[in-house]
Amino acid sequence: MSNKQIYGPAARYNHNKHVVRNINHQFREQLTTGQRIADKVATIVGSWPFIIYQSIIITIWMATNVYLFYLSATGTDFFKSWDPYPFILLNLVLSFQAAYTGPVVMMSQNRQSEKDRLMAEQDYQINKTAEEEIKIIMEHLVHQDAIMAQILTRLEKLEQNNDKR
Repeated sequence: MSNKQIYGPAARYNHNKHVVRNINHQFREQLTTGQRIADKVATIVGSWPFIIYQSIIITIWMATNVYLFYLSATGTDFFKSWDPYPFILLNLVLSFQAAYTGPVVMMSQNRQSEKDRLMAEQDYQINKTAEEEIKIIMEHLVHQDAIMAQILTRLEKLEQNNDKR
């Protein structure tokens, strides 16, 4: 049996390609300042604390304006309500907020989609490499089985020759 027959597919396989890379780190390095700000805004606006704080501020805004309107309606010389019911100024403020945060959140989501696409591509490359390596391992196991069978055959022949003597 020659040396080429002894060493199987696993010995000839050259694993010199590194497919694994840190997509998060790579993606973070490419972000511009505006993109970082957009991601931070999207993180803040899309959180429960923001919704709770905004709800509290809106409730205080409306309660204060209703109270001030009531006081001015009862004839006391007090502060006039700056945004009486139906709260048109509040509506304008919330419209501005939506007009600016909507596109910023969408920019952040688009970047996240791109990052997810890159991660899926990397997963595919890793799976392809793993499949190739598993195939080599399986071929090597078959090769080892063949060598083991040859060794067993030789041992049986040696035992038979020893028994004949």
